Amino acid sequence: MKISGNEISPGAVIEHDGSLWVAVKTQAVKPGKGGAYNQVELKNLFDGRKLNERFRSAEAVEQIELDFKPYTFLYASGDMLTFMDKETFDQIEIAADFVGERAAFLTDGMEVKVESYEGRPISVKLPLQVVQTIVEADPVVKGQSAASSYKPAKLESGLRVMVPPFIETGTRIVVATEDSSYVKRAD
Repeated sequence: MKISGNEISPGAVIEHDGSLWVAVKTQAVKPGKGGAYNQVELKNLFDGRKLNERFRSAEAVEQIELDFKPYTFLYASGDMLTFMDKETFDQIEIAADFVGERAAFLTDGMEVKVESYEGRPISVKLPLQVVQTIVEADPVVKGQSAASSYKPAKLESGLRVMVPPFIETGTRIVVATEDSSYVKRAD
């Protein structure tokens, strides 16, 4: 589907220079001299390269429609992650570095969405929040005010997060998968 250059928004996947790019940031610019344009920061979906590009409203770009399918995470084997299609029960393997640091949040049976283009996986979308158990938490330092102090803690997945001082070892917490930040205590 063709869209004009000023319609590109963050998250849009476009075809540009013979490859697929996702718009990370966009900014509409109206210079005093010349025509308006859309300044777009692009990230290559296949190799991670970044590119800053100007698109004028008269330019047409191809917006790519991606397929989203629900998959279930089965297991990790070395540096490969195995997922199962929930409808056909077909299994696919994806490199762990493709998912990045967020792969630590994957647990057996977790439902994820795999974004693909022409049958090739592009990205794995994890749930926005997951519940994890604290396996190690530093003690609270006396005299710290509770409002502004956070302490480091280690999750069962091995990741480290900053948590409020009242969180202790064994506490289950909700963690945001996007930035590995503490959200709240789990019920």
